[in-house]
Amino acid sequence: MRTRATPQTLFLSCLLGGLGVLVLHMTVGLGGPGSDVAIDDYVYNALMFGAALAVIARGVRMRQQRAAWLAMGAGVLCWSLGELYFTLFLENSSGGGVTPADGLYLAMYPCMYLAVLLLVTGGVRRLRASMVLDGLIAGLAAATLGAAVLLPPVIDQASGSAGVLAVTLAYPIGDLLLLFFTIGALALTGWRPGRVWLLIAASMLAMAIADGVYLYQTATNTYVTNTWLESLWPAAAVLLAIAAWTPSRQRRGGRRRREDPRLVTVPAVSLLVALGVLAYGNVGPQLTAPALGLATATVLAVCVRLVVTVRENLAVLAGSRRLALTDSLTGLGNRRRLMEDLLLACEKAAAESPWTLVMYDLNGFKRYNDTFGHPAGDTLLARLSDKLATAVGSGGTAYRMGGDEFCVLFRCDATEGQELVASSVGALSENGSGFTVSAAHGEVLIPAEAGHPAAILQLADQRLYRRKDPTRDGSAAAQLRDVLLQAFHERRPELREHQRGVGALVLAVGRRMGLEGEDLDVLARAAELHDVGKIAIPDAILDKAGPLSAEEWQFMHRHTILGERILMAASALRPVARLVRSSHERFDGKGYPDGLQGEEIPLGARIIFVCDAYHAMISKRPYSAPLSMAEARAELRECAGTQFDPEVVGTFLATLAGDGAERGRQRLARGSEIGARGGGEQAVDLHDGGLHEQL
Repeated sequence: MRTRATPQTLFLSCLLGGLGVLVLHMTVGLGGPGSDVAIDDYVYNALMFGAALAVIARGVRMRQQRAAWLAMGAGVLCWSLGELYFTLFLENSSGGGVTPADGLYLAMYPCMYLAVLLLVTGGVRRLRASMVLDGLIAGLAAATLGAAVLLPPVIDQASGSAGVLAVTLAYPIGDLLLLFFTIGALALTGWRPGRVWLLIAASMLAMAIADGVYLYQTATNTYVTNTWLESLWPAAAVLLAIAAWTPSRQRRGGRRRREDPRLVTVPAVSLLVALGVLAYGNVGPQLTAPALGLATATVLAVCVRLVVTVRENLAVLAGSRRLALTDSLTGLGNRRRLMEDLLLACEKAAAESPWTLVMYDLNGFKRYNDTFGHPAGDTLLARLSDKLATAVGSGGTAYRMGGDEFCVLFRCDATEGQELVASSVGALSENGSGFTVSAAHGEVLIPAEAGHPAAILQLADQRLYRRKDPTRDGSAAAQLRDVLLQAFHERRPELREHQRGVGALVLAVGRRMGLEGEDLDVLARAAELHDVGKIAIPDAILDKAGPLSAEEWQFMHRHTILGERILMAASALRPVARLVRSSHERFDGKGYPDGLQGEEIPLGARIIFVCDAYHAMISKRPYSAPLSMAEARAELRECAGTQFDPEVVGTFLATLAGDGAERGRQRLARGSEIGARGGGEQAVDLHDGGLHEQL
C-alpha cells in the first residue's frame, strides 16, 4: 500500500537531491567548472537555508519539544546567514580579522547547546547518576582527543590581535563542547538513542570533522577549496532537518539493563583514550593545557564512575538478598530467613537466656481458599500476616514458611512468652460468614528442648499436629459431617461398614500418594460421604432384587449430583462436594455425571473410585458371591487405564501389600459380611452385568 507524500517529505527529498548534486560536483566534478558558481554558491546556500527552514517549521508546526527544535532552527539559521555573508562579501577577499560572519557562526553554538539540552531533558524521563557520569566521561574523552589533535597546530599558527586569537580558538572549543554535549546526550538515552538522536549525532560528527579538518589544514597551509570537505557542512545541516521531522519515541533512560556491555565499554574506552593522550604527551610534544586538563578530568570521572558502580551493585545485591529472604505475598521473612535466624539463635541461646520458636498452621484455610477463591485466600493470608507481625512487635520475628504455615522466633522462655503466644494465635484467627479460620501451634524452647534447627522444627511440627487433630475434630465441618452421616446411617444402616472400610483404604492410599493436611482431611470426609446422595434415592430402587431398568439406572447415576447438592448447602463442605460429584468418573471418560477423563478428574475422586470398587468386589451380595482379595486385585489391574487411574491402582495395590495391610484386610473382610446391599451402589453396578460393563 502506497503512503501519500506529505509536503515535508517532498521538501526533505529536494534537500537530499540537492545535497547529492553538491557531493557529486565536489568529488567527481559533476557539471564541470562552468557550474562552480551555480552549485558552490547557490545550491550550497539553498541547502543551508532550506535545512534551517525545515527545522524551524518543525518547531512551529508541532508542540512536542517545540522549544528545542526552535533553538536548533535558530542555530542553523545563524550558521546559514554566516555562510551567506561569507559567499557575498568574503569568498574572494584576502582580508583577515574578525568579521560579521564569525559572529554569526559562533552564535550557532549556544543555540545548539540549548537545543541538545532541551531534547535530552524532554526525552529522558529518569536519570541515574551512572548515566550522567557515562555521558560526562564519553564527552570528556572525545573532547580530550580533539583538544590533543586540533589545538596544538591552531595555537602554534595563531597570530594577530587578542580578538582574532580568541575567535580562532573559539571554533575548535565550540566544536569540542558541541561534541561533548552530543555524546553526553547519547549516554543519557542509555546508549539506545533511536533514529532522531542517531541523525543528530551524525550531524554533529560531520560538523566536527569538517571544522576540525578545516582548522588543521588552514593552520598548516594545506587547505584546498572545492573538495569533499566542503560538502560536509550542508550534509550536517540536512541531517538536522531530517532529524527534526523523524518521529521519535520517548525513552526511559533508567530502564537499560545493568548487564549491558556498553556500561563497561564506554568508561573503559574513554579511560584508554585519556591515558593514551597523557602517555603521548610524555613521549611526544607537550600537551596543551586544555588537553591535559580534559584528560585528567576524564580519569577522575572514570574513578567516580567506578565508585558509583560499586555502590549500585552493592544496593542491587542487598535488594536481591532482601527479596530472597522475604515472602513476596506477606512481606514476612521466608523459610530461608527463618533457617538463618534459627541457626543464629542456636548459637546464642543459653540456659539463662533461652529462645522460643512457635510454629503455626491455619485450620480451615484450605476450605476458605476453595470456597472463596485463591485471590481471597491470598488477601486473607496478607491480612493475617499483618496482624501477626503487629502482635509480635519488637518481641520477636514473624515468618511465613509457605502455604498456611507461619513461625515466630523470640528471645524469652516459655513462661514469659505465653502472653505473646496467645496474642499471636489470636492474630492468626478470623471468623466470618460461612468460615472460621484458627491456628494450631507448637512451641519449642531453645536450647533446653532442642539445639539444632532441624530438630527444633521437627519437634515444633509434632506438637503442632498433636494440637491440630482435636481442633479439626471439633470444627464446624466435622460436626456437619457427623450430622449427615448419622442421618444417612439411620436410613441405610447396612452401608455404615462399607463407608468405614472405604474411608480406611482412602486415607492409607492418600497418605501414600503424598496428600497431607487439609487435602487429606477433605479426602477423608469425601470418602465417608461419597454415598450421601442415596438419601434422595427411593428405597424401591436401592432394594430392588432384580436388574435395574434403564430409567432406574439413570436415576441411580444422579446420586453423585444429589450428594453434591446436599454438601454444597454448607460452605465448609464445598471442597468435599466437588470430590463426591466426581467419585464415579472413569479414567477413560465413560463415567458419570460429567464424563471427565484422565487428570481432569480430581485426584481424590480417582482414589475414592478405586477403593470403593475394591470394597464392593470383596463384599457379600445377595445376587453374587464376593470375589477373593486376589481376584479383586487382578480385576483392578485389568481395568487400570480404562476405568481406573493406573497410578492410583498401583499405589492402592502397594498399600495393600505394605506393613499392616493384613489388619486392614481382616477389617475389610468383617465389613464385607454385611448382607443385602453392603456393597453400596457398586454392588448394584456389578449386579447388572459385571465390573467391565457397569462400574
